[in-house]
Amino acid sequence: MLRTLTLTLSMALAAASAALPALAQDGPLRIEITDGVTEPMAVAIPAFHGDAAVAQRIRDVVAADLTGTGLFREIPKDAQVARPGSFGEAIAYEDWRAVNAQALVSAEVKQSGEAISVKFRLYDVYAGQAQGDGMQFDARAGDWRRAAHKIADQIYARLTGEQPYFDSRVAFVQETGPKDARIKRIGVMDYDGQNILWMTDSSSLVLAPQFSRDGRRLVYTSFDSGFPQIRVMEVATVTSRALTQDANSMAFSPRFSPDGRWIAYSREQGGNTDIWLMDAASGAQRPLVQSPAIDTAPSFSPDGQRIVFESDRSGNPQLYVVGVGGGEPTRISFGDGRYGSPAWSPKGDLIAFTKQVGERFHIATMRVDGSGEKTLTESFLDESPTWAPNGRVVMFTRVTPGGNGQPRLHSVDITGRNMRPLSLDFAASDPSWGPLMP
Repeated sequence: MLRTLTLTLSMALAAASAALPALAQDGPLRIEITDGVTEPMAVAIPAFHGDAAVAQRIRDVVAADLTGTGLFREIPKDAQVARPGSFGEAIAYEDWRAVNAQALVSAEVKQSGEAISVKFRLYDVYAGQAQGDGMQFDARAGDWRRAAHKIADQIYARLTGEQPYFDSRVAFVQETGPKDARIKRIGVMDYDGQNILWMTDSSSLVLAPQFSRDGRRLVYTSFDSGFPQIRVMEVATVTSRALTQDANSMAFSPRFSPDGRWIAYSREQGGNTDIWLMDAASGAQRPLVQSPAIDTAPSFSPDGQRIVFESDRSGNPQLYVVGVGGGEPTRISFGDGRYGSPAWSPKGDLIAFTKQVGERFHIATMRVDGSGEKTLTESFLDESPTWAPNGRVVMFTRVTPGGNGQPRLHSVDITGRNMRPLSLDFAASDPSWGPLMP
């Protein structure tokens, strides 16, 4: 039957619809994702039924989400020879098979004042049956993009077996002005670059915002006191407060622990940089990694028990792992080049990082024991990787060469395929991918 999934800002639950056909007995339609060449699955997404204007907008976002993964291709409109006359009408599977559609999306959008209701169903064209239950999303009219992302998330999850990631947000730094006098401010946007909200103004330099796991807070480096210190911001109210205010040291590169209790950060004092831990509530601090080397860029494991960081204690920057209780760090990177800015995957299986080889900087991944190193990008300067909530996509900053070079946000699948620039009309850096929205 039709299940109801309600957005955080929804108005009301909806009634269930008539029962759907049973699932195919030989298992659901599924696209296999491997490191080899993947033929995109052909998906038909005909015009959604209901209120035309908002229905078209929602349909287009669903199509963009799915095709943007590189795992799906949309059957062109002019090739579609069949379309149900109404939502819930019997599907002419033979007509869709004739245009080689493997999956079909049918949806209906209704708007009543400031509320919208979206029903959708996914069909396995070859099996001639529905793929799972239908769903209904209720939301404010202004949240129509979230409704679209929710639909795309459900389709993506059913057809790939992976966790979804479209209904999520990214924090970033907008950059304007010449290279030697950048003006920067922090923004938060939908994963696809839409619905931007500005968190800071351009009155002081800000760097490297990082979401808490629940998406409610940002921690970042601010120069509003004249030297780098750490601030925390409540995203909903856009209010911030200082966490460090020591004029005798510099604090930067902060990261929340998964439970939000701790903040790991880099502290420079007397020419030496170490990794420290701070209690996010009380502000109490203690050193975690202390050495004569430069130790920086900490990132928590998903269980909060370990931290990966960058250190030059071996002579050039490499990656090390240490328990949150302290102890001797373990080196995990041993390849040629310089390793930095590590980011632990939400799945816990991989660490993304920036690797410098010669004069070029790339994004790469490795297993948590350092094995299986894989280069995802090759460019003049790629840096600052961050993970999608499902651990399958990495977003990063790519800087173009030359005196007028600009930073832009890009994403890439962990297989190294489907490199895509984010659609922003301004320079941006330092992405931090937040969690899936509730």
